[in-house]
Amino acid sequence: MHHIAIFASGTGSNAKKIVEHFKDHKYVKVSLVVSNKEKAPVLEMARSNNIPTLIIDRDRFYNSEDILKDFSIYKVDFIVLAGFLLLIPGYLTQKFHNRIVNIHPALLPKYGGKGMYGMNVHKAVKAANEKESGMTIHYVNEKYDEGEILFQKSCKIMPEDSPERIAQKVLQLEHQHYSKVIEKILTKEA
Repeated sequence: MHHIAIFASGTGSNAKKIVEHFKDHKYVKVSLVVSNKEKAPVLEMARSNNIPTLIIDRDRFYNSEDILKDFSIYKVDFIVLAGFLLLIPGYLTQKFHNRIVNIHPALLPKYGGKGMYGMNVHKAVKAANEKESGMTIHYVNEKYDEGEILFQKSCKIMPEDSPERIAQKVLQLEHQHYSKVIEKILTKEA
């Protein structure tokens, strides 16, 4: 059995889809939801699904390895980032090498890096008059959005599409594919 920790900073719509996907799964369990924001709606979603939650303090996250104790308690062996806005520290990327995945709302390597999240990405895509956008699932390393790409899916952008409409199209792709890609990675190892 693989035990996932989902890291999220906001609403957690991708986290919710992942929780639903792995409910009663034979090989994969969402064992912990981690957030850096104590009022993040994702925490309530986790609680309503009887999943333990952990709120992390930014300084302790970067300056201690305390989170590894919590991972041990919940048997976490795989980390899924679902709208988590902090850079993952080196001690985690080393201990969980190729065991941390992230979803990015653009076709990397374009529109990645520090500050490129959420609507910032969709506004940049629109401003560049791109004909397509999409989502990328990648392994996480010590730099924003530079880990090995595992999966990409694109969608067409129409000239009249607003950044908000682009966001809707990309989110639909994320919801459609993220859980399946995670499952493929983990069941390949089961």
